[in-house]
Amino acid sequence: MSENINDPVNPGRRSVVAGLAAGTVAVAAGLPEPVAAQSGSTAWGWPQPYQKVSDKSVAWLKDKGWWPLGLGWQPPWSGQNAVMAVLDKQGFLAQRGLESKLTAFTSGPALNEVFISTRIQVGVGGNFPLNSLVDNKIPLKVISIICPNLRHHVIVPPDSPLKSVKDFKGGKNGEPYVIGIATGSSSEFYFQMMAGLNGINIGKDVVLKNMPPPEQLLMPKGIDAVVPWDYTCSLMLNERKNGRSIDVSYAYNIYQGSIYVRQELVDNVPDVVQALTDAIVEATLWLRLNVEPAVNAMMEDANLKNAPRTLLTQQLIEYNNWYKPTYLYPIADFWAKENERIAKWLFDNKRLKTAFTQKDFSSVFAPQFMKATFDRLGWKIPSVPPTVPAGWTGKLGELPYPSYDTILTMKGPQAFPEKGDLTKPFTFNGQTVTPA
Repeated sequence: MSENINDPVNPGRRSVVAGLAAGTVAVAAGLPEPVAAQSGSTAWGWPQPYQKVSDKSVAWLKDKGWWPLGLGWQPPWSGQNAVMAVLDKQGFLAQRGLESKLTAFTSGPALNEVFISTRIQVGVGGNFPLNSLVDNKIPLKVISIICPNLRHHVIVPPDSPLKSVKDFKGGKNGEPYVIGIATGSSSEFYFQMMAGLNGINIGKDVVLKNMPPPEQLLMPKGIDAVVPWDYTCSLMLNERKNGRSIDVSYAYNIYQGSIYVRQELVDNVPDVVQALTDAIVEATLWLRLNVEPAVNAMMEDANLKNAPRTLLTQQLIEYNNWYKPTYLYPIADFWAKENERIAKWLFDNKRLKTAFTQKDFSSVFAPQFMKATFDRLGWKIPSVPPTVPAGWTGKLGELPYPSYDTILTMKGPQAFPEKGDLTKPFTFNGQTVTPA
């Protein structure tokens, strides 16, 4: 790995070392000195006792055949894999009276199929798969954002003559370049947006070959480039070194990963949805205090047991611990506006039946559950994601975006809590910080 944190290919082991220092919530300058820990919370800051779901809600789930509660996740997708693995292995739902079963999928489209069938009732997906669910009128609500700024790269073989995505223009010897990509995923959306802005004609200059991440990882012969998401990107670029990046996705999309639930849960057993939301936030706090055990939890899964420990550690730091934990809040107006552009492109290209507006997409979010969680913890609700810095000159929907806070621009983890982040004292790792 390169030691240059600003290298778009190799964020660097320095990010891991620095990030380990962020395994605890950082206390920002300008806040009062921490005082002795208050009783009534875990070491990672979760108030005790746990709030249990009602017997009535458990009975309702059993009557629906949704017991244990079915959760879908994607082990090869960084950020959410740490949260979901920790939530499961630490029994954070069981502590709240819920039995659950975690089922692994290799991509969002594969998870969508099972979510639509109702065999799982909780899912995680990127922006493209989420739009597909909404377009198919699948009743769901987004309760949490996950995995801020997931990196997608265009990766070519090390000996490829391609130096930039602009080199795709005109094709290769009269034939289009072949791009391995998981169609229907956030990778395809990024590539399509990038191609449009760079004058690359899909179907003429390049053709897209549907290929899941495990196959992309091998960089098979006959493929000119692949477009994976992390952790596959980092595994190829930093560990196996069997590819070279010629582009990264940040300028084309402020990435939104989502945790969503069946609408029926919101309507009939809201305490179950609240318990799930609380468990998501608790898992996020726990892994900040327990980096190595969190990696152990991920490696217990068959899909991740052979992944390099250094890679999973770096990914956990990048996607879970460098941003303020308030990134979890589903800010409906912000994300609906960003999704409006995605939906319009998908509709214009006959990939969706409906061109959703910002107002339409706002209704997909159910922030009331995360609001209740933040109220309990004493966290102020953010007006924009913590990935968007103060004074950012970009405007949602107008591409390419100027730089914002990503692993390629940040010098270290975001401090939390900073002035204005708290509404009441918050205790973490034996220290209590009061609002300023």
